[in-house]
Amino acid sequence: MDKALIRQRFAKAAGSYDRQAEMQRHVARHMAGAIKNHIPDSNGWNVLEIGCGTGLFTREYLRDARPGSLLLNDICPEVEPYLSGLPDTPRFQFRACDAEPLPFPKGQDLIVSCSAIQWFEHPERFLCQCKDLLKTEGYLAFSTFGPQNVREVASLTSEALPYRSLEELRRMLSGVYQIVYSREEILHFTFPSPLDVLKHLQATGVTGIRNRKWTKGQLEDFCRRYHRQYAAPDGTVSLTYHPIYMICKKQEQ
Repeated sequence: MDKALIRQRFAKAAGSYDRQAEMQRHVARHMAGAIKNHIPDSNGWNVLEIGCGTGLFTREYLRDARPGSLLLNDICPEVEPYLSGLPDTPRFQFRACDAEPLPFPKGQDLIVSCSAIQWFEHPERFLCQCKDLLKTEGYLAFSTFGPQNVREVASLTSEALPYRSLEELRRMLSGVYQIVYSREEILHFTFPSPLDVLKHLQATGVTGIRNRKWTKGQLEDFCRRYHRQYAAPDGTVSLTYHPIYMICKKQEQ
């Protein structure tokens, strides 16, 4: 996983992210709703958010929650200006760093991550080690993506992140936490053309793991094959997203 490239892509996409991130906004709202429904009142809690980006999830979460402290993290320092104006957030801090080594203080009541950990080298190890930062009966809540994510692009380019299935995540985390909530969705988004799919992925930073440089011929071939395999009768094309949601609780030793 080339984290320097990941940072570069998301930094470049920061200005267009909120306008293009319809799917990510859906996931953020679902995640915030799941936390509201399955976690007790978190007012006054110490909350750590991993991979906050431009604050899509942060703002959804703060519609109902009033944490005592909020530590926001992202690998891109360039997103910090987009986090201004968060509602009623005492002791708000931002820390730009690679979160995977967990360089954060212990004593968290809630660790949350929305659409970020699929970019980690070892997401399973990260999720398990989050337990060390949580208070007893603290919560880990996260969303990530499953194997069907952007399957159309993966089928044509042979490029995909090593997505874990919901079953794999449940099996791995059930030995570490009490699983309070888990769900997956298959979402289909429609675009006017394959080129619009690529523009959407570029505008949200979700462009795969290699620094691909398209020649004109390669781009035309990709668009032709995408349209042939995934076009609807009206000529539009689809793109699949496969979000997974989980909420886990740390148990008393």
